[in-house]
Amino acid sequence: MRIIKAADYQDMSRKAANLISAQVIMKPDSVLGLATGSTPIGAYQKLVEWCKNGDLDFSTVKSVNLDEYKGLPRTNDQSYYYFMHENLFDKVNINPANTHLPDGTEPDSDKECARYEALIQSLGGVDLQLLGLGHNGHIGFNEPADEFDKVTHCVDLQESTIEANKRFFASADDVPRQAYTMGIGTIMQAKKILVVVSGEDKADIVAKAFFGSVTPQVPASILQMHQDVTLVADAAALSKVPQK
Repeated sequence: MRIIKAADYQDMSRKAANLISAQVIMKPDSVLGLATGSTPIGAYQKLVEWCKNGDLDFSTVKSVNLDEYKGLPRTNDQSYYYFMHENLFDKVNINPANTHLPDGTEPDSDKECARYEALIQSLGGVDLQLLGLGHNGHIGFNEPADEFDKVTHCVDLQESTIEANKRFFASADDVPRQAYTMGIGTIMQAKKILVVVSGEDKADIVAKAFFGSVTPQVPASILQMHQDVTLVADAAALSKVPQK
């Protein structure tokens, strides 16, 4: 695993965007695995800026998103479909037909998970997977569990995740209780993985996930077993990493 230390959130965003843009430049038809949440927004803003300047071309890029809330229509401003269009897709020259997310409006979990997993495989898998890191070590919506979930599945969100996300909704009661998410196995099949983390509040989980035991109780710890992982984190998030 490669660790790139950034000075702060803006520096982290720029360094992460550099790695994503390098992937697109080297392979213009890359399949990018994309993430939502507050952490990647700065990187997306940089990618938008470079695309508008003519330095980056998304015209043949394909994308698959990590997850989507179950039960939210795409028009809901808290759906991840809405988030991706608001923060990236509508601002770069990517073909909308080449952008893919789980369909949160599909009530049949088995049907939707099988469809999405097959779609990812049909694209040849993910070339570069972008990940954030939850306070409990979740990646995507893969929550702490007794075993690693392998493929795309429907997950019951833990109270800590609901609590973390309620600030985006009118109340905690409005936060969906389930989500569709790529499985750990699906994520681990990506050729490259890029993890972005910012803030002192993530320092404990960074140390535990990347320097502790590999356990499904800390889902991100499995990334220690991947052959090509880059962690881009600011100084605050790296503040509890063991010093060599």
